Amino acid sequence: MKSHFFTLSDYPNGLPERELFTLDSQSLPDLSPGEVRIRNRWLSVDPYMRGRMSGQHTYVAPFRLGQPMEGGAIGEVIASNDERLKEGDIVSHMGGWRDIAQISSSGVYPLPNADVPEQAYLGVLGMPGMTAWTGLNRIAECRPGDNVLVSAASGAVGSLVVQLAKAKGCHVVGIAGAAHKLAWLESLGVEPVSYRDRSAHELSDAIQLASPEGIDVYFENVGGICLEAALSQLNEGARIAVCGMIGSYNAEKPTPGPSNLSQMLVRKAKMQGFIVADHWDHYPEFLKEVAPQVTAGKIDYKETVKEGLESTPDAFLELFKGGNTGKMLVALER
Repeated sequence: MKSHFFTLSDYPNGLPERELFTLDSQSLPDLSPGEVRIRNRWLSVDPYMRGRMSGQHTYVAPFRLGQPMEGGAIGEVIASNDERLKEGDIVSHMGGWRDIAQISSSGVYPLPNADVPEQAYLGVLGMPGMTAWTGLNRIAECRPGDNVLVSAASGAVGSLVVQLAKAKGCHVVGIAGAAHKLAWLESLGVEPVSYRDRSAHELSDAIQLASPEGIDVYFENVGGICLEAALSQLNEGARIAVCGMIGSYNAEKPTPGPSNLSQMLVRKAKMQGFIVADHWDHYPEFLKEVAPQVTAGKIDYKETVKEGLESTPDAFLELFKGGNTGKMLVALER
């Protein structure tokens, strides 16, 4: 049996070129003890993967040039050398960017028993959902009645942040770009604010109009003018959870910091970055709270789906062009 997979031919400077992604194949060997073979159904592409294309070891090792790339995936076990897993099991794992994954069973997990589509465990009930819940609750310590601001609010993470905050009784402002994304946020009861064609000062004014009583919690996904605008609207004791700064991931040179960082001192605010993997022991707690809401239709989530393994690099690159609403996925079989 052959596995078809993508490799990276070089580490990019700036937005990666499509030509850097090569579709390759290899014949799979017999299973070794503790290995499992999975036919993937769904692949995830996520902004953090850009960091793995830098060649630098950050909080995760870089992709190895010429070797199969990795990412979240959902698939069906088709052969197993681990008694914990059997043929036919639907599992989550990190053997993405390929159609057939043959990997150690230590990183393979049967899907929880919930009445949701299986790909939800790559989005609203997977890493993005857990990231939203962790940043809002454990990092920003969001409280009922807080005024909450979320950048990239229509993305896989941000769209759950705004809904969890609304469920706490918070006033929520969401920053997004395209008109249909702003309209979706408004339908969720969120005050939508566009960053398009605005300076940091203009964006700050728009946030103030949307939240006249200031901002108690800022969930940061973007950086740049969004961070600078948010800093100007902080209330005393505000908390900022830094999940990502996608606005600078493809920068070809260092980007300047916000000109008004002194607001952190003036407002006695706290800003903390976090990596969701450090909080994964709380995943059962997250599922207990959020999965019933998803099952009951109380959480609205969207997916942008590209078809076929060949579309995986294009789906990834679309993340940096605003090409997704909600979770970006690649469907292999459905």
